[in-house]
Amino acid sequence: MRAMGEPAVEHLRIRLADLHQALRAAVERQARLAARLTRPDLTPYCVTDEQVDVLLGEVHAFTDTMAEPYEPRPTEPEAERDLRRRASAEGTTLPLDALATRFGLTRAEQDALLMAAAVELDRGYERIYAYIVDNLNRRLPSVELLVSVGAHGSAARLALRRALGPAGPLRRYGLLRAHGEAAVGLAQELVLGPGVLDFLLGWGSDVGLLGHDPGEVAPPEPRVLSPYLSSDRLIRLGRALGSGDIDLAGLWGCPPDGQLDAVQALARAAGAPLRTLTADPEADPQADLRTAAALGAVLWIPTDDLHGEPQRHRAAALSAALPRSRVPVCLTGLKPWRPAGLLASRAYAELTVPVPGFTDRRAMWSAALPDLDTTLLEDLAVRYRMSGGELRAVARVADAGARLAGNGHPQPVADHVEPAIATVTRGRSGSAVHSILPRRTADDLVLPKVQFRQILEIASAFRAWPRIAESWGFARRAGHGGVKALFTGEPGTGKTMSAEIVAGMLGLELLKVDLAQVVSKWVGETEKNMETAFRQAEESHAVLLFDEADALFGKRGEVKHGTDRYANLEVGYLLQRLETSDGLVILTSNLKDNIDPAFTRRFHFVVHFPRPAAAERRRLWRLAFPEQAPLASDVDLDALARLDMTGAAITSAARTAALAAADGDSATIGMRHIVRGVARQFQREARLLRPTELGSHAQLLDDGTPG
Repeated sequence: MRAMGEPAVEHLRIRLADLHQALRAAVERQARLAARLTRPDLTPYCVTDEQVDVLLGEVHAFTDTMAEPYEPRPTEPEAERDLRRRASAEGTTLPLDALATRFGLTRAEQDALLMAAAVELDRGYERIYAYIVDNLNRRLPSVELLVSVGAHGSAARLALRRALGPAGPLRRYGLLRAHGEAAVGLAQELVLGPGVLDFLLGWGSDVGLLGHDPGEVAPPEPRVLSPYLSSDRLIRLGRALGSGDIDLAGLWGCPPDGQLDAVQALARAAGAPLRTLTADPEADPQADLRTAAALGAVLWIPTDDLHGEPQRHRAAALSAALPRSRVPVCLTGLKPWRPAGLLASRAYAELTVPVPGFTDRRAMWSAALPDLDTTLLEDLAVRYRMSGGELRAVARVADAGARLAGNGHPQPVADHVEPAIATVTRGRSGSAVHSILPRRTADDLVLPKVQFRQILEIASAFRAWPRIAESWGFARRAGHGGVKALFTGEPGTGKTMSAEIVAGMLGLELLKVDLAQVVSKWVGETEKNMETAFRQAEESHAVLLFDEADALFGKRGEVKHGTDRYANLEVGYLLQRLETSDGLVILTSNLKDNIDPAFTRRFHFVVHFPRPAAAERRRLWRLAFPEQAPLASDVDLDALARLDMTGAAITSAARTAALAAADGDSATIGMRHIVRGVARQFQREARLLRPTELGSHAQLLDDGTPG
């Protein structure tokens, strides 16, 4: 909304003029009451018999009319309607109207906001407010003042009193904030939240920045409806929660990024709004329970962080507060959190939430991006297991990318889906894993035909598995999901590069586990770090790579020492975690015999990478030099191919040769530079390079051998 300027001020003038009539009426009521009190000079010091009699009559009249039906105030004056029509014709919205629409404010609540704004405009209002409440120490608008001025009749006063409480929209969103402490709610003084006055005056701001309810969970956008909405069991559980047959529900097994979808579906079935705990872990959970009770909401409590020792105090506070309340509560977590005392005090039911299947994921992708063709939708549903929130983010980023690239004429959204997915999912690596963006392709891979074909099959299997698992029913027969591959072979034979190429073929990110950060001498820490690595890969929809994994996946041994027992526990945990992962997990090992057979049985693919043969080494030498590299005519690739070197060693030697040529101001990379690079590589590997291996180029060895 663009700045309003004078129309905004004119709107405030019209509304404040209307409020002045209400203020005048309140002043007259206070004056009549004061006149009926005999000896008003004694009022600050005592209450006389006559005063008590008058006050009893006043409160009796209030209580007699408390049950009368609430009648809203008359509609806005004609001047206000005219101003609104003029603003609409100019394509703008009056600030107060924008505020009321955004936060759902009634006219009485708008008036309360304006009375708080009035003291910011003219201090004369302070003494008027003090006179109406008969207390010169309360010059700011209090709940008592706002109720007495803004409501007519006992029922209306009670309704406004509730709206001005902590659970009402004005204070819940922070548009009005409590000033100081008050012994009773009526005496609580209220002031405007930051930025509200500037916005009302049309001085520019974003209405979304004016207020925020940290416990509110907005309903999902209809663009991507959660697959859980069609779950009969979840709908029955939600209806039971809404009817009061149960008041505590547990939704377990759902990953963190999918828990929001599930609990929103539950609240929708219960017919109630959804709230969650405030972000402050030190906050009193009873305040969240009171707000949820006032709004008739379901309170959502994620429990994944309540299991550890650091959250013991928070878990204890919830375990103590929840049994005292009947507010409907939904607990969610990857694994259950079931304090016995809590379950004994409430009507509890639970449900293990399944991960959305291939059919559900395809429907979600289709709802988010309806312009995509069937083939692409199925491919995306196979590769990515996204939550509704992630899908909505991908759709928005892809739409924005199509509009921006089209320069006024949007391009097809399909061209921008993959970059949007990368934007939403990548870059989540932590200390235990490092992100690798695949750059090399299958053309860069030099392997014997059998191994090359196996690498391609891994990518094909990962694409095909969700379809055959769910559509063909193999998921019921298989004890695990996802695809697991083991690469074995000497260092430098292409294991890590093959993992990168597989990830690139699938259009996925590669997350490489840093074993130095994962393996810990402390009991239980290795499992915790491993869980973090698996979780990051699953949340990022990435391929997980354990490079040189012998230290983690070694053979389980006989328990001879206490530490052996804990090492075997780690191996057992890893076996279980491999089975439950639905992603693509690749392990590399220098020595296949070092891998525990229990692991080997769980791999769908075991690929052994041999040292390259002469024909493969020749191609590796050619690929080691980019097309732009100035190779001299004397470079003999056939002679170099006869050297027993791995792909990594050839790449390293080529780089050393290029550096030597550049350092010597040579215009080309000659054979003498390459021989020097080879000699240095053999030296790094503690191997002896015999002159006979270089054939006719042996004399270059004397020139290029490091001194």
